[in-house]
Amino acid sequence: MVTGAKAEAPRFSPGGSASRVLGRRSAGVEDGFCARLHFPGAAGRRRRDSIEREPRVNERIRIREVRLIGPNGEQLGIVPVPEALRRARELGLDLVEVAPTASPPVAKIMDYGRYKYEQSKRDREAHRKQRGSDVKRMRMTPKIGDHDFQTKAKLIYGFLQEGHKVKVEMWFRGREMAHPELGRQILDRLAEYVSEIAHVERPPAMEGRNMVMVLSPARR
Repeated sequence: MVTGAKAEAPRFSPGGSASRVLGRRSAGVEDGFCARLHFPGAAGRRRRDSIEREPRVNERIRIREVRLIGPNGEQLGIVPVPEALRRARELGLDLVEVAPTASPPVAKIMDYGRYKYEQSKRDREAHRKQRGSDVKRMRMTPKIGDHDFQTKAKLIYGFLQEGHKVKVEMWFRGREMAHPELGRQILDRLAEYVSEIAHVERPPAMEGRNMVMVLSPARR
């Protein structure tokens, strides 16, 4: 038995096993806590926004009276909501609140299913036109091979069919700058390739070391 010496408690360095165990435990608690929290994502917000944008229809219109519009746009005056609902049902149609912030709110007698279908068509058309306003870019060089030219030409053809403009850039390197006509010939060949569905909005012109041409879909 050793005397005159005090037994020392085991020491644990900050990076030792004890701290690692504690770290794992605390991390587990934090992870468990975070896992129980629910943060609505973008999808949830989109669904909520979509619901909020839906007009009130039939029994969901819980106000006293509305300024009523008939199915053909005729003004029917200010009437109580129960009366407006009765007129809509007699015609086999729906009562839809079209201007909830007006005083009094405005409601129209219509086929709500058909209205939603037409609205969906308009939204898709607006989205298509918005996408069509995008400008796609394609790069080529004067030494492009025939196979690569055909591949890029087909991609450009597809972009134009979808309604996109295409900006084609001909890159010149080193001594290629001495022969810009070679790049011009390739761009002219491309314009001829897509001539059935597009026109040259901006003819080939030099921009620094590049020659640029812009193609636009032909109007139908």
